[in-house]
Amino acid sequence: MSETLPIHLPGAAMEDPNAPGRKEDHIELAFDSQADRDGLDGRFDYEPLLAAHPLPGSYGNMDWGEKFLRAPLWVSSMTGGTEKALIINHNLARAAGEFGLGMGLGSCRSLLYEDHRFGDFNVRPLAGDEVPIFANLGAAQVQRLLEDGESVLIQQLVDSLSLDGLIIHVNPLQEWLQPEGDRFNVSPLETIREVVRLLPDLAVIVKEVGQGMGPASLRSLLELPILALDTAANGGTNFSKLELFRSDALARLAYEGLTRVGHSAEEMVRQINKLVEEAPQNVRCQKVIISGGVRSFLDGYYLTSLSSVPAIYGQASALLRHAREDYGSLQRYVATQIRGLELAKAYLRPRL
Repeated sequence: MSETLPIHLPGAAMEDPNAPGRKEDHIELAFDSQADRDGLDGRFDYEPLLAAHPLPGSYGNMDWGEKFLRAPLWVSSMTGGTEKALIINHNLARAAGEFGLGMGLGSCRSLLYEDHRFGDFNVRPLAGDEVPIFANLGAAQVQRLLEDGESVLIQQLVDSLSLDGLIIHVNPLQEWLQPEGDRFNVSPLETIREVVRLLPDLAVIVKEVGQGMGPASLRSLLELPILALDTAANGGTNFSKLELFRSDALARLAYEGLTRVGHSAEEMVRQINKLVEEAPQNVRCQKVIISGGVRSFLDGYYLTSLSSVPAIYGQASALLRHAREDYGSLQRYVATQIRGLELAKAYLRPRL
C-alpha cells in the first residue's frame, strides 16, 4: 500500500498557523449556531456573489444643509443641563467628529436664561467644524419666545454654540403628563411656521419625542421649507411614558393609555412615501431622520432604503448606553455600526 504524500500546489500559501484552533472552535460552536428559522430576517435578499468586502469609509457621503455626513447615522437629542450630561455630550461629540455623524443636542432651554451649564452644550471644539450639530428647544419654549418678541434669542443661541440650526421638539403629551410641564397656547404647527417666517435662514428640524406623528402632521411638515423632519416614532424612548413615571399614582392610572398611542417608524416612512407620491409638488422638506425603535444598523439600513425622501436614521438609547462609559466603548460601538452598514450595503438588497 503506497504512502499518501502531501500535495503542494505551486504558489500555495504556507499552512495557516491558526487553522487548528479555528477548526476546534467551529466544532465546539457548531451546535450553538444552528439557524433559527423563526428568527429569519425577511426584510432582505442576501446576495453574496455581487461584491467584494467593502473598504472602511465606503458607504458614501450625504449632504446635510451646508455640511456632509460620512455615515447615515444621527446622534439623536438626549440630555443637557446636568453633571452627567457633560461627559455624555462630550463623548457623543467626539464620536460625531471622528466618524462624520450629525448630532442633536439635548434641550438647550436652560441656556436661554443663564449660562451656568454652557460647557455641557459647547461641543463644537470637540466635534470639529465639518459635522452638523443642532440646538434643541421645545415647541412650548419657542412659542413663549415668539409671544415675548424674543425670536432673536433663538439665533443667538445657535450662534453662541457655533451650531448649524435648530431642532424644535413637539411634545404636547409629554408636557401634559409632566408634573411641571408647559401648556401650548397655539398649535405647534403655528409656532413652527412663525419660526420659519421670522428666521428664514435658520435650518430647522422638527421632531416628536417618542410617539411619532400621524399623516396630517406629516403632510404639514412636508409642505414647510425645513431641513428635515424626525419621526421620533413609538418604539424607542417614550418621553410621555417617562414623565408619567414621575407622576402620582392617580395620574399614572388615568393617563397610562396615552403612552401607548402613536406610530412606528416603518409606518411613518410608508406614510411619508404615500404623501410624497400623492403631491410631490407640495414637498419642501428636504430630508427625513428616521428614529424611534431603530435598534441596529440593519433597522437603519432597511428604513433609509425604504424612504423615498433622502433619509438617515437616528439613535439615542443605544448611543447613550456607551457614551456614559469611557470614550473607547462608544468609539467601538459606532465603528461596528458603520462597518455593519457597509456590509449591509454590499450584500443585502432590501425587499421594499
